[in-house]
Parts: sequence; structure tokens; C-alpha cells
Amino acid sequence: MTALAKPYRTEELGTGRLDIFPIPAEETVLLKAFEEIFRNHWSEIHFGYLVQGAAFEAKAPGPPQRIGVMKGYLTVDFGAWHFHVCIGAYKDKDPELSRIRPTARAELYRTLKADDTPGSWGLRLFNGRGEHQFQVFLPHPFLSPDQQIEAEPSWERLALWDKLRARLLGLAPDPVDRAATGVRH
Repeated sequence: MTALAKPYRTEELGTGRLDIFPIPAEETVLLKAFEEIFRNHWSEIHFGYLVQGAAFEAKAPGPPQRIGVMKGYLTVDFGAWHFHVCIGAYKDKDPELSRIRPTARAELYRTLKADDTPGSWGLRLFNGRGEHQFQVFLPHPFLSPDQQIEAEPSWERLALWDKLRARLLGLAPDPVDRAATGVRH
């Protein structure tokens, strides 16, 4: 699979500089990405959303019991709790709701620190209104699995980032990612 567009650098108020890697906002593509992330890497990631003034970062309690799509909505079910994200065609009697609910933009991203070294990595989804829907915070080489800052990097923690770049964008690992010098807050 090839990228929708070449990666581009942008500046976001409150977030700073980012490298954005657009991926197809198609149900089949997003379902496969979520299956890979949540079936095989649930113990390595945090997920939720990040908007100005609020952040929600959850950790899966264990592997999901079910991942599926119904009427455009992805469900990842952990048993005691679950979440839904509209990643596919949604039909409503109000055509505006049919337009805005599904993911319209999906991207892998890496934030950049002042020296242009990576600060974090992730996957973000946005609906048809451009509102933030969901975010997966990918493993960080300077953060332990329990989110403690480490002085020395564990580069193998970039394996999921590398796998998603290869699968979704057809891109090889990028040496820029191994130039990270610490955690960006």
C-alpha cells in the first residue's frame, strides 16, 4: 500500500511541530490497523484522545475479547468495558450525520522537539467535521512499559511504529526515529 500523500511537516497550536503521514481513511485499512494494534500490541500502547484542555489515556486491561464493525462503528471490547469509533460508512436519515460521523482523515504522526528530533509517535483519526475522534499513543523508546522515563533508549519499542509505517505506507524504518533524545512533554 502506498501513502495518500508524502509525509508533511506542520505546526499545531499547543502540540508544536509534527511530521504527518496520511493513511487511507477506509474501513478495511483502519480495521486491519486496529486489529494489529489491539490484538498484538495491546500491552504496549495507551489510547484515547488528546484535545486542547483535555487528555484521556487508557491502557487495555488485557487482550480484547472482540474486535468488529457494525454499521460503520468499530468496537473493541475488553469485557468489562469497550469503545466505539465510526470508521466506516454510516447511514442516518440526516445526511449531515452520515457525512460527519465516519473517519475522514487518518494519520500516523511523530511530534518533534525544538531540535527536530522525535518526541512521540502515534495514530490519529478525525471525523468529517475535522474533530479529533481517537488516538493511539505508540510505545516510546525512552518510556518504560509503565510510563517511567528512562535515561537510555530501548529502540525495539519503535517496532510497532516501524510495522505500521511499512504496512500502511510502504515505508522502511526511518533513521530520524532513532535520533530521539528523550521524552517530549
